[in-house]
Amino acid sequence: MNWDDARIFLALCREQTLRGAARVLGIDQATVGRRLASLEHALGATLFLRTSGGYSLTAAGEVAMAAALNMESSAAELQRQILGMDDRMSGVVRVTTTDSFAIDVVIPAIARLHRAQPGIEVQLQASTQMLNLSKREADIAVRTLKPENPDLIVRRVARWSSAIFASAAYVQAHGVPEPGTAFAGHDLVLYQPYLDSGKEVTLASEPITHGRIAMTCTSGLLVRRAVANGLGVGEIPLPLGEADGLLRLWPARVCPPYDIWLVTHKDVRHTARVRAVIDAIAEAFAAVSSLAP
Repeated sequence: MNWDDARIFLALCREQTLRGAARVLGIDQATVGRRLASLEHALGATLFLRTSGGYSLTAAGEVAMAAALNMESSAAELQRQILGMDDRMSGVVRVTTTDSFAIDVVIPAIARLHRAQPGIEVQLQASTQMLNLSKREADIAVRTLKPENPDLIVRRVARWSSAIFASAAYVQAHGVPEPGTAFAGHDLVLYQPYLDSGKEVTLASEPITHGRIAMTCTSGLLVRRAVANGLGVGEIPLPLGEADGLLRLWPARVCPPYDIWLVTHKDVRHTARVRAVIDAIAEAFAAVSSLAP
């Protein structure tokens, strides 16, 4: 099994359809089918059962997958080690973060860096999905959860608190909620994963039992846009709520702070272009954090 075949084989293991594997690999579906047939012929074994639900591994396929995963790990390690020796201020750096962090912090940081180092190309992915830095799915991640992998270098770039905000138009129409009333008579904008967590939902430590949910959102940026459009009261990180020009309600109440972590793999942290992007993002977070009261 060569590495090109192993990549196609692993993509099909993960996606379970020719179309899905072709999509993630950026090739056509016929090529995936043809390379799979060639691989099965070379190994003299059937690797997948073709079922109505997709491609399912046979016993031989499971053995092949273990070998292919080892190849993938070795290839990623080789890439990281070679990349870690690169002192050029040019080339690609892949960054993953949330949409809010991307728009308010990372993009302005990269814009400033680009003026000084135009040879660096940043590929930015805004997603809540945790990409695997060990497999080089990304070079840098900005996360609110601290990873425990000892191969990752973790740097805290900010510690933010949240507060409840509303638009000026909402406050003019509905007034400010009274503390202790559980938002009676008020509309709320909530973060959907918070609702799905099964925990008691509060905003600034206030129960929401008497409030009316106007909208739920799957990202922090959507919560901010909904609040800015007057849909209701929502909980937003302090620096971002201030930057959006929203009205902070109940200023005496501040939610427990949370940390923001910048993460990279130890093998690539000394790569010149990766280091430059790390420093630019860290400086941008420090600047945004300083704007919060």
